[in-house]
Amino acid sequence: MFNRKEKIDWQFLLQFSIDDFRNKYAGSLMGVTWAFVQPLMTIVIYWFIFQVGFHTQPVENYPFVLWLVAGIVPWFFISEAVTGVTPSLAEYSYLVKKVLFNINILPLTRIVSCFLVQIFLAVFTMIFFACFGFFPDVYYLQLPYYMFYMVLLLTGIGYCTAALYPFFRDLLQFVNIVIQVIFWLTPIVWNFNIMSETIRRILVLNPFYYAVAGYRDTFVYKSFFWENWKMGIYYWAVAVIFLLIGRKVFCKMKVHFADVL
Repeated sequence: MFNRKEKIDWQFLLQFSIDDFRNKYAGSLMGVTWAFVQPLMTIVIYWFIFQVGFHTQPVENYPFVLWLVAGIVPWFFISEAVTGVTPSLAEYSYLVKKVLFNINILPLTRIVSCFLVQIFLAVFTMIFFACFGFFPDVYYLQLPYYMFYMVLLLTGIGYCTAALYPFFRDLLQFVNIVIQVIFWLTPIVWNFNIMSETIRRILVLNPFYYAVAGYRDTFVYKSFFWENWKMGIYYWAVAVIFLLIGRKVFCKMKVHFADVL
């Protein structure tokens, strides 16, 4: 998908992503701590609303807060990555206009930056479960599998939205609305089993469902990813299709980036 001159320097990408992560919170009193405080506060808010307010019952003998954390942690990566990568070219417009700079890494930079937070939250989830007496087991080994799936899917989506944003500045607002809708259509704060069979068959087509369900299979339901390999093929096919479409759109549009930014 890249020609020889556009090959990505992965070491540079990692360092650039770390710098991007730091710059996002530069000047604030708490600095990068906000990247971790915000999702933790979101968890507290949803826990208070659904468990304290609505008296939600434990799921599979796990306290509701654990069930909630297992599903919402991957969502933090998904939502932050999609909304962060969309305006990435505009925010780094001074680099886009440099002839010698490989702009292919800009969308990836935001995804890697968000992935660093996801690693921290995954470790936090393990520690949080251990505090309740649920210690790491062999199922935890499949977390990198679901993380890689999310990276692949988000890369495809990110290349597409990042390429279109310079031409349609309202796209970010549209993306924010879509993300909110998908959040409530994905069983993150509500139990998937309360829906009818017909509704469930439709909702599982959501490619983000695979990551959320995968984290819950790892931490709560104790199920390996290959136990439902047929649906796994579907989700990976969707991720690859998004990647191919995203790269094609990006490559077609990038010759015009410098003119519109």
